[in-house]
Amino acid sequence: MPEHTTKATWPVVAMVPMTAVAAAGECGILSHRVAPIARLPATAAAQNEWLTRPVPTPSRAETIKDKNIVHMVAFNYRRTPAVALAKKYIEEGAIGKVISFRGTYLQDWSADPNSPLSWRFQKSIAGSGALGDIATHVFDMARYLVGEFSAVNAVLSTWIPERPLQAGGADALGTVRGGEGPRGEVDVDDEVMTMIRFANGAVGSVEATRNAHGRNNYITFEIHGTDGSIVFNYERRDELQVCFASDQADRRGFRTVYTGPDHPYGEGLWPIPALGIGYGETKIIEAYDFFKAIAEGGSVSPNFADGYQVALIDDAIVESAAKESWVDVPQITD
Repeated sequence: MPEHTTKATWPVVAMVPMTAVAAAGECGILSHRVAPIARLPATAAAQNEWLTRPVPTPSRAETIKDKNIVHMVAFNYRRTPAVALAKKYIEEGAIGKVISFRGTYLQDWSADPNSPLSWRFQKSIAGSGALGDIATHVFDMARYLVGEFSAVNAVLSTWIPERPLQAGGADALGTVRGGEGPRGEVDVDDEVMTMIRFANGAVGSVEATRNAHGRNNYITFEIHGTDGSIVFNYERRDELQVCFASDQADRRGFRTVYTGPDHPYGEGLWPIPALGIGYGETKIIEAYDFFKAIAEGGSVSPNFADGYQVALIDDAIVESAAKESWVDVPQITD
């Protein structure tokens, strides 16, 4: 297994016993910024685990190998029904062979230079900025829909080098503004842009930033194939736009499919299309898949191997930005 070198990218997790869930037995939910991973109990590797993203070091290698442990990384956006529907169309060959992927994750909560110095701007705690915080969600969807990354060519940028220090213990993110007091250094990236070569020959790009005025939670992808295209925008998460080259010329173009009971996860959500789902439903679906795998003795994806592979993509992007060149992405199976 290749070494994940950007150790600080995912530095902190915590265990919460879930013994009240009868079907689950012993399991844990692991979350950001609660306790250093070194303080995890030694028994953690013997429990079913749900990590809020990605696997930080090879410390979870034994969990990955143990067929009796259910482990999952919480890339919940891939469980949006419209994203799962895109996966279905691709696997059915509806758009032919995938040739390109363009993805974004754009936010604006930190675009104001007077937003306080959240822990998310401190490398010693967060490890990275937009790269680890939000771009990883798009990397996961790209792997889910297109395939493995073989190489990246990236740029990392920090637009606001200092921010006001926070007062008090609560993390304010972008909800308040700092004053004229002392400021602290921002030592993580505000924006990442990368080109991608996929192992199957497709090409792509991903851009993620928390400094895009007017963008709230703008997660998008556009996938082109030899026989059609698919477009998704999370801010309109009930919708999937599709274009099929097989349509007659006088009606060819993008159409909108509204997800509902006939689509992935539809049996457990609203009874008619377009009634609307939110972020909470994606977490409910995620929890259902996790506990179902435990109860039935199966597995679930994305798992720790997927999370670790995304961490290796992060490493390659950091290296590529430093070298200003293409860098190969090591594979977890190497």
